[in-house]
Amino acid sequence: MKRSILFDTETTGLDPANGDRVIEIAALELIDDLPTGQHYHVLVHPDRDIPEEASRVHGFTLADLEGKPRFHEVAASFLDFIGQDDMIAHNARFDFGFLNAELQRAGLPVLALERMVDTLDIARERFPGLPNSLDALCRRFSIDLSARTTHNALLDCRLLADVYLELRGGRQRGLGLTVEDGGAVQATYSYAGAAARVPRPIVPSETELAAHARFLEKIKDPIWSA
Repeated sequence: MKRSILFDTETTGLDPANGDRVIEIAALELIDDLPTGQHYHVLVHPDRDIPEEASRVHGFTLADLEGKPRFHEVAASFLDFIGQDDMIAHNARFDFGFLNAELQRAGLPVLALERMVDTLDIARERFPGLPNSLDALCRRFSIDLSARTTHNALLDCRLLADVYLELRGGRQRGLGLTVEDGGAVQATYSYAGAAARVPRPIVPSETELAAHARFLEKIKDPIWSA
């Protein structure tokens, strides 16, 4: 069982080296690439202004964050949630850069880059030369974008969880063969989030089995009877 953390941040701008700060953190727990329903979400007061161009992207103004905790006040709970597991984000270098700047400012150890899984890198490798923004990938995989009017970190995490699953091979998780009572072979599929499937074993009649045996007699040196 593999645990990983899919996360996103919203910020006051594009560069922590220029004083931009984190204002929202959202993270989802994944087990074997599937969301468990456990999540972490917090709004953070940045101790600075939020430029109008940034507010147009994520929808937050400084007034929305009055009374919210500072990063150093939520750092322990965030680190406890993420543990030591891999961390998945779209354009992960951006989010790692901001979180590490905040952790460094709080006097805490930074996140190791070895933990980083960047879905943008995965998408570029799979779809070279095509648009690979989160919106573009959602449209490519027919994932509903109707609720995404601004860059809300928690919503973006939930969308990215669906995108990540598709990038990892889609919603079909496996194919298995089982033998039912009486010897009938049944194919079983497992899908992420799918309801339980009703077994429908196909049992050949005696007439069909006899016809099959006569057909096999016509095959010269069949490999299964060697």
